[in-house]
Amino acid sequence: MSKNNATATWKGSLKEGKGAMKMNAINEELPYTFSSRFEDGKGTNPEELIAAAHAGCFSMALSGLLSEKGYKPNFISTKAEVVMEKSGSGFRIGESNLTAKAEVPGIDEDLFMKLANDAKANCPVSKALSSVSVNLNIKLL
Repeated sequence: MSKNNATATWKGSLKEGKGAMKMNAINEELPYTFSSRFEDGKGTNPEELIAAAHAGCFSMALSGLLSEKGYKPNFISTKAEVVMEKSGSGFRIGESNLTAKAEVPGIDEDLFMKLANDAKANCPVSKALSSVSVNLNIKLL
């Protein structure tokens, strides 16, 4: 079983405060603020990190499924957009939109789409986001 961790520290009030997140793989703190989370300000935010995780997870899952069928992708490039929306008195992640392109020599488009949808539904991050609408727009090059 794989275990991963990250830390976050927040100092101050919600709107005026600031924080930093740190992952083991990145040996620096990633700053975040109210502005970087809700107003497109400089810095990162938890949803951006979830988007990065989802893009990476989907790409690896699709590569694995392709490999199982005997295909070797030249590349899979995925962008994930995590959408946060107002929900009652708070906020929630409402959807994650995956936009991807892949170059896979010799694969049939129908099989490729089947495997891409399987990866979308079954990568661990998609499963973790099971209460969220996950959408996929993928192009085979």
